[in-house]
Amino acid sequence: MTVLLAALALVALGYVAGLPRRLIGLMLVMLWLAVVLAHLVLPEGTGLLRATGGNLRGWLALGVVVVVVLGYRAGVSRLRKGALASVATPVPPASGPFSDTELDRYARHIVLREVGGAGQRRLKGARVLVVGAGGLGSPALLYLAAAGVGTIGVIDDDTVSNSNLQRQVIHSDARIGMPKVFSAQAAMTALNPFVTVRPYNRRLTADEAPALFADYDLILDGSDNFPTRLLVNAAAVAAGKPLISGAIAQWEGQLGLFDPASGAPCYACIFPEAPAEGLAPACAEAGVMGALPGVVGAMMAAEAIKEITGAGQSLRGRLLIYDALWRENRTVGLKRRAGCAVCGGVHPAG
Repeated sequence: MTVLLAALALVALGYVAGLPRRLIGLMLVMLWLAVVLAHLVLPEGTGLLRATGGNLRGWLALGVVVVVVLGYRAGVSRLRKGALASVATPVPPASGPFSDTELDRYARHIVLREVGGAGQRRLKGARVLVVGAGGLGSPALLYLAAAGVGTIGVIDDDTVSNSNLQRQVIHSDARIGMPKVFSAQAAMTALNPFVTVRPYNRRLTADEAPALFADYDLILDGSDNFPTRLLVNAAAVAAGKPLISGAIAQWEGQLGLFDPASGAPCYACIFPEAPAEGLAPACAEAGVMGALPGVVGAMMAAEAIKEITGAGQSLRGRLLIYDALWRENRTVGLKRRAGCAVCGGVHPAG
């Protein structure tokens, strides 16, 4: 009972302090090791040994059980990860051989074990649509183009303004007044002439979204308002496309990968409706640190590259929260919401 209370105190302290689960687990392991060591070095009959059960074999058996359980969970997680990757990242048909210039350009990708030539071919054959060419869309579009994503669509109805340039790094002072999609296209093709950029100079609508989304493999949402995010999510669910959604405010950003077709929740499972007026003010009202969308937008591009190539562990079914002011990261597990009005009728493939 003494050790149990100590373990509960450590867990409670860890959660209150916001410590990572791995660190809390390490503290529990250290407590177990301390109890085992006490049984090994202290003479029998000592008060501490009586307080901890007086039997070393029980503690050793507990350690074996915990190791077996953790090993089983790790094995199941590895199998599930492999299964999701095989469903989410099929190899697209080859879109032509790489030129010598492309091979040199993408050499740092090709030498990565998790990407290689096969992954780079997936990137070249991929079609990614980015909603919004603002703070989040700017770095995401640049890095997708630099990575060699073959076809990149961008939809936005806004024009470049002077106040955008504090954070929207894809645009320039010389292009103030230009539609953002054309400004983004100019920057992306200047960076990488081997990709195709499709600009859509208009606001996304519910009528247009189904046909537009059907032409892409992956959707990135960098919009700055809840109605658009909910619209993008509903269209992505209807089209069966995975959605990488990001958001920023002041010093904090978040992103996740929503994909009910693979068993993960959709955006509406977590955020079923827009918040009340005033609870989530726009950047123009609340402000935003200029480099924050660069960090979150770059992470969105990284998740897109992983999703296309099948590298690593994606954010499918998880939400990453990034606090730039205090330099903290947290990842929260997400589950589908029973009776979700958007994805309730979607069943995972396979």
